[in-house]
Amino acid sequence: MKQFKRNIDRDGAGEVTISCDEAEDMWHVYNLVRVGDRVRCTTVRKVTTESNTGSTYSQRVHTVLSISIETVDFDPVACILHLKGRNVAENEHVKMGQYHTLDIDVGKKFKLWKPQWDSIDLDRLDLALDPSRTADVAAVMMHEGLANLCLVTAQMTIVKAKIDMQIPRKRKGLSSQHDKGIQRFYEAIAAAFVRHVDMKIVKCVLIASRGFLNEQFLNYLMQYADKHGNKLILESRSKFLLVHASSGFKHALKEVLSNPSVATALSDTKAQAEVKTLDTFYQLMATNPSR
Repeated sequence: MKQFKRNIDRDGAGEVTISCDEAEDMWHVYNLVRVGDRVRCTTVRKVTTESNTGSTYSQRVHTVLSISIETVDFDPVACILHLKGRNVAENEHVKMGQYHTLDIDVGKKFKLWKPQWDSIDLDRLDLALDPSRTADVAAVMMHEGLANLCLVTAQMTIVKAKIDMQIPRKRKGLSSQHDKGIQRFYEAIAAAFVRHVDMKIVKCVLIASRGFLNEQFLNYLMQYADKHGNKLILESRSKFLLVHASSGFKHALKEVLSNPSVATALSDTKAQAEVKTLDTFYQLMATNPSR
């Protein structure tokens, strides 16, 4: 999520101008908007015009509207938030008090005004702007040539780095190029890990792969940390957990987090709620979006 402007008074009233960068940001917006709040953004309105001769014609015009929210609906398939309410600002195409529905989706910039931003709202906004600050689980999803370094929070999974390399095939009697490729692959992952993972915050690191790739990388990471004098990683070896994953793609993380043995290991982390929370959210939106 991006924030372009924030103007909130001491008494809690005020507005922010934001946009959603990805689908998970819609989760935060859905929890931020309430009946009585005001939203302003670009929209399309069907306008009917009458000519001097009495004939009428309709056209769709692009305009900017401000509404006072009366209903909030979410489309989980299209990932669009539909906010319906009455127009509260002068507009050449829409009269004051007329109804209109504003659609908020990923990438759309909009202004949200609330009569009272409480501490929960502000915490959620700050979390959406920098979700990694509360991530207490890191995950390295990998298969040969591809790795996704993720941080997992209670609300979402954030891909901090994607390493995609072409590794030469291992051939009988000619394995040196393959081995060099694997070393470059491991080094790129290790460098990304050091750059993005704060071991002071993270309680558990999942290294997930098929076969023994995860074990080999963990050994490499410890050698890398020792070589670069990173004592924090070396002293945190007990936080690392080797687990099986079907692939190195991000979506494989869900099956890893759903594994009962992994769930037990993550029982004291905020991240364990990630799958259950989002699953419940999307199920609710699919069955009863009015809630």
